[in-house]
Amino acid sequence: MSFEIHVSGHVAEVVEETVPRLVADLVASGITAGDADLWGPEAAAEAGNRLGWVEAVSVSRPLVPEIEALRRDLAARGITRVVLAGMGGSSLAPEVIARTSGVPLVIVDTTAPGQVLAAIDGDPETGGLEQTVLVVSSKSGSTVETDSARRAFAAAWSDLGIDPTDRIVVVTDPGSPLEAEARAAGHRVFTADPTVGGRYSALTAFGLVPAGLAGADIGQLLDEADATILEVAVDDPRNPALRLAAAIAGGRPRRDKLGLVSDGTHIVGLPDWIEQLVAESTGKGGTGILPVVLTPLSPELDILPADLQIVRLVDDAVHFRLLEEHPGEVLVSGSLGAQFLVWEYATAIAGRLLGIDPFDQPDVEAAKTAARGLLESQPQITAPAFVERGVEVRVSDPSLAASGTLAGVLAELRTRVAADGYIAVQAYVDRGAVPQLAGVRELIAADAGRPTTFGWGPRFLHSTGQYHKGGPANGVFLQITERTDVDLEIPDRPFTFGRLIEAQAAGDAAVLAGRGRPVVTLTLTDPATEVLTLFEAAQ
Repeated sequence: MSFEIHVSGHVAEVVEETVPRLVADLVASGITAGDADLWGPEAAAEAGNRLGWVEAVSVSRPLVPEIEALRRDLAARGITRVVLAGMGGSSLAPEVIARTSGVPLVIVDTTAPGQVLAAIDGDPETGGLEQTVLVVSSKSGSTVETDSARRAFAAAWSDLGIDPTDRIVVVTDPGSPLEAEARAAGHRVFTADPTVGGRYSALTAFGLVPAGLAGADIGQLLDEADATILEVAVDDPRNPALRLAAAIAGGRPRRDKLGLVSDGTHIVGLPDWIEQLVAESTGKGGTGILPVVLTPLSPELDILPADLQIVRLVDDAVHFRLLEEHPGEVLVSGSLGAQFLVWEYATAIAGRLLGIDPFDQPDVEAAKTAARGLLESQPQITAPAFVERGVEVRVSDPSLAASGTLAGVLAELRTRVAADGYIAVQAYVDRGAVPQLAGVRELIAADAGRPTTFGWGPRFLHSTGQYHKGGPANGVFLQITERTDVDLEIPDRPFTFGRLIEAQAAGDAAVLAGRGRPVVTLTLTDPATEVLTLFEAAQ
């Protein structure tokens, strides 16, 4: 089998109880046949236009020789460095494909000016702007982060006297504003099936074009998925997608936090892709499944909160040892193509078990609207509640800052976490400059004893951002922003990258606070130094 799932303990009981009902309801074959009624009458219209991913393998086959031919043509002209400008579903899958394949792909899924500048400049190992092709990937064609990156790269090429026309490759939906603009400008354009939502697009042009241009074997990836199609399409108790869906969305009471651990698997970065797929698909209507990306040493694995279901991504050789060492967990293994397909099916099935539409994202636009409003009005930055060792502290509720100390604010935020709640750490900073900041998640989780997520902003807005606003109202939020002298103009826009990321952070905080979520915002004025201050306060 190209995909295997093993369950034990309580989760085995949940699976054995739940799967027969899914088999009897013909859910797997219904998805394969495009039955839009599986998620109820209110979801039928949306689902009817969002099931193209079940045919992605066959639809995408003709793309493989086109992508490979373009890669050879670019290489013949010395263009060997591939940069991808995309957000959410447009970046997460190709990132996993490239990293697992061991090929270099630079991802621009940020508006942090220092990070965008670094992507434009390149480096000695992968090459500079002269050797670069930019893949601009956006379903709608209007994603502000992606459009801003495209404008910045085009201006940089023009400054060097290089025509951007054949340096930009566009992936978008047919009929989008981006398609029309790109074709008029003479760029190479790949269009994808418009009936596939972004987070289900791993095996479409959105996943294949950037990864294939970077050198990944995308034909093999499709072969891996193809070998799994029959397994997930049949109404059979052994169907791995049915079993996985039952494991993550079944049971009473349901464990609504999903701890994702990579443990000895050859696949690199898959939990980040699963995080978006599951969180954005299920986090709505006050319910959902919250993915929590963990390491094998994360404190949650020792604490084991009662509402956290562990899913361990492994390779075959370690299955039985882990089954003995970690009863009650879900162990999954398989090729990357199989993982993509099984998780897509399982997430759609989980939506049925939860009674929600897994294909819409009704709350994603709220933060975007708030950010646009802030960009247009350009309000003055509010004064911090206090400043400690250069770290500016702002809070959604004055009582959060009553202690007057950074450690006290973090301690007070932890007291706001409900017994079934979680903490979300959101870092709107240049992650290339302070990658160690992600380590604060481990400290906060250990101290709070509750599942804790970490997201780089604004990337996470296209991932867990939907869950934060549409899922259960039991999250507390720690924003980390930065003040920096580094900035970058966005051609033909009245704002810079620095202003944009500032507005995105402030807009998201305002929406969360408006929905009653506690928010603490810490602004680092000297990030490299003040990361240590933050770590000390978090312990």
